[in-house]
Amino acid sequence: MNRSCPKLITALLALSTCILSHAKEPQAYRLEGDVAGAHDPSIVRQGKTYYVFTTGKASDGGQLGIRCSEDLTHWRHCGHVFDTTPQWIKDRSPGTKDLWAPDISYANGRYRLYYAYSLFGKNTSGIALVTNKTLDPASPDYKWQDEGLILESKATDDYNAIDPNYIEDTSHHAWLSFGSFWSGIKMRALDAKTGKLAAEDEKTYSLASRIPQENTAPTPPGLPANWQAIEAPFIVHHGHYYYLFVSFDLCCRGLKSTYKAMVGRAKKITGPYLDRNGVEMSRGGGTLLLDANPRWLGPGGQSVLIENHGHNLIVFHAYDHTTGKPALQISTLAWKDDWPSASLGTW
Repeated sequence: MNRSCPKLITALLALSTCILSHAKEPQAYRLEGDVAGAHDPSIVRQGKTYYVFTTGKASDGGQLGIRCSEDLTHWRHCGHVFDTTPQWIKDRSPGTKDLWAPDISYANGRYRLYYAYSLFGKNTSGIALVTNKTLDPASPDYKWQDEGLILESKATDDYNAIDPNYIEDTSHHAWLSFGSFWSGIKMRALDAKTGKLAAEDEKTYSLASRIPQENTAPTPPGLPANWQAIEAPFIVHHGHYYYLFVSFDLCCRGLKSTYKAMVGRAKKITGPYLDRNGVEMSRGGGTLLLDANPRWLGPGGQSVLIENHGHNLIVFHAYDHTTGKPALQISTLAWKDDWPSASLGTW
């Protein structure tokens, strides 16, 4: 009898436990290539290629830059959506210089890219839609089609129509979440076929907000008076819950950026969304998902990709702690006790 067998079995069981435990830990990707300057990234996969869309001007001068990769590590410039800001946006919002916060999805046989136009500190904003049959620029079918305005907010509204995110619920009803500052994150029902506002449900649903707090400090330039900030909503369905990812606090301020990614969950897509402590996100709740580390500041502006084979990713930007410049970041999402976790790299 080989008396070393029990020791071998024990060792194998320990190794198996270690592997399973490690598999539950999120892993940050060490990215290379065209990742500098990426802001508010949104990710999708077509075939073997991952595409990331970002805010503002691309390196070639176009609007809403596109980066692509086959391995999620090496990234290259793959073009842009618009050569220049559409004329109808220039007419409607003359001060707009860049287009913001693209959100890419696939529905009804086309890729849908929702995006926003606005001015810093203003809620006279709009969300628009552009579509394409394919994301492969080498395809003869590659052509972005401007679908125009989806919704807008005015100075008299208590919300801001930026940071769009498209999602279909488990009943295949379509929704658009959006919002930044003011009274927080909102949602509207969409027509799943067209991707435009649904005629049968015109309600504006409230999902999350920051509780206004007395703040005697002066308001930073370009911000509304109530600047307890929440923005960048992104909703996914996983397991038994819908998860609402948001960003708290301030982006876009280089070394002074205080962004952090938060999350809550709900049984219904319209909420209420609760954090780990059971606090409603509509009352200021939120569970911390990503925060600054000694290498990167202000992680946020996130999007999530839930793939059929169980590969879950969160894509976001963060600011270099030395230069204050943003760069693309990617982490796997790990799930434990029906809550996600993510990692911010240290290189």
